[in-house]
Amino acid sequence: MKVLAVICALIAAPLCAQPPAEAAFAASARLQDARATLQVAQGRSDRVAALTETVQAYEAGLAALRDGLRRAAIRQRTLETDLAARSNEVARLLGVLQTMGRAPAPILFLHPSGPTGTARSGMMLADVTPALQDEVTALREQLEEVALLRGLQTDALSILRDGLEGAQTARSALSAAISDRTDLPQQFLEDPVQMAVLLASAQTMDAFAAGLAQTQTGGGPDASTVKGAVPLPVAGQVIRHFNEADAAGVTRPGILIATQPRALVSTPLSATIRYAGPLLDYGTVVILEPAADTLWVIAGLAEAFGEAGQIVPDGTPIGLMGGIITDAQAILNESVQGSAGQRTQTLYLEVRDRQGVVNPADWFAFE
Repeated sequence: MKVLAVICALIAAPLCAQPPAEAAFAASARLQDARATLQVAQGRSDRVAALTETVQAYEAGLAALRDGLRRAAIRQRTLETDLAARSNEVARLLGVLQTMGRAPAPILFLHPSGPTGTARSGMMLADVTPALQDEVTALREQLEEVALLRGLQTDALSILRDGLEGAQTARSALSAAISDRTDLPQQFLEDPVQMAVLLASAQTMDAFAAGLAQTQTGGGPDASTVKGAVPLPVAGQVIRHFNEADAAGVTRPGILIATQPRALVSTPLSATIRYAGPLLDYGTVVILEPAADTLWVIAGLAEAFGEAGQIVPDGTPIGLMGGIITDAQAILNESVQGSAGQRTQTLYLEVRDRQGVVNPADWFAFE
């Protein structure tokens, strides 16, 4: 199939460098690859790692497809507007071509003034013909691109539906695989009575973090050597920085990351889970210890994975964001309107050491 050949040729190229239609085709190929990966991942021994890669592949493919469809819709509107504005010019061009096409070739070169006029008309026609050919070629390419973009919109609905369904299947399989996991090293066993007392007594995050510090276990991972270069735990955009006031004038000693609904949250480095569950007014929280006397507070999750005391390697899923995933038709409508989708969920990230809160920028690379 011609389209499939185009997809295969473009899948490895950066989407931002490709024309809109080609970028969308390449993104759909990514989703097809993710679907194949999901089938393989179910039977692998390292199911958690394989399914994590699958979920991330679906997320990346869907994001790229939405962006490609948005860019394709904008390009289609631009071409159609240009063609509409040039309708008179196109009509005149077609009229000239039809006249030339109906006239026998010898008559085109005859001129009533005789041989000299005929020679001049032949020279003029030789000059005009390449320009007409260029116009015809440009017009044909625009019409072909419009047809391709319209066909893309027609096929996109089924591609989006398959991608969304596959992503949800992969998330469910990942949750089940994490629940069944027994291979993680355990740095300590949580004392449920001690934790219940701490949760009941701590009225602030400061108090809770101080209580965790008093139960320091030691001997865990040490990620202090990569401070400043750690990737964020979720794909998204930082929309509020350290101690930056929100619209109500409230400041918090962390950063806020806007994400897509149901985005996968992973630990970027090996760390010990110090706490996982609901906490104060932070919602569902996972607190990681990537180095001695350092805590990462990751809040705003809909689901938390893992148990306190487990040492999780880098890339391990620790939760999922909440929100409702837009259906395929709504995504397509957004794309036609020029929108790439809204990041409706927010993840809160706070970093603490024994002296208190520190700027997450000391640890994380925001770009």
